Amino acid sequence: LIDGKDVKNIKIKSLRRAVGQMLQDVFLFSGTVKSNLTLNNEKFTDAEISDACRYVNADVFVSALPNGLEQELSERGENLSQGQRQLLSFARTVLHKPQILILDEATANIDTETEVLIKQGLENMRGIGTMLICAHRLSTIKNADNIIVMQHGEIAESGTHSQLINRGGYYSKLYELQAERH
Repeated sequence: LIDGKDVKNIKIKSLRRAVGQMLQDVFLFSGTVKSNLTLNNEKFTDAEISDACRYVNADVFVSALPNGLEQELSERGENLSQGQRQLLSFARTVLHKPQILILDEATANIDTETEVLIKQGLENMRGIGTMLICAHRLSTIKNADNIIVMQHGEIAESGTHSQLINRGGYYSKLYELQAERH
């Protein structure tokens, strides 16, 4: 169900507009930063684009680019770091205002500094809509309303971070292991 409606009764075009995604492997097109954020949709104003960048903390690096939003990107955004590409993907998703946001290992291949920026952006988005976050990096999901722990393709446990830590189960052990590494 989405907003109480069976997804089978929602037109596929409307459904696609309602869902935004941030994937582990970000795809950027050759073109400007702006065209990558808007996907060449001219309905967005420069102020809206700048707000989306600020919302996810991409504004600092975008404003430092020689041409800002008009900076040309190479195919796949190869002239940006992985973290910068991920922040642009996040800004693009925010700009299009999805009701459902799917993050699939969105923080897996980025540095710790960019992870902090993305987590701040996620906190900003808590009231926007539903977020489904798939992550091995547990710090990414620590503040989720409900965490579902999968083990061998089955649901092993679920609850909030605090509940799962207090149970001392699989999640708690994973969290301790990751905390030791940092």
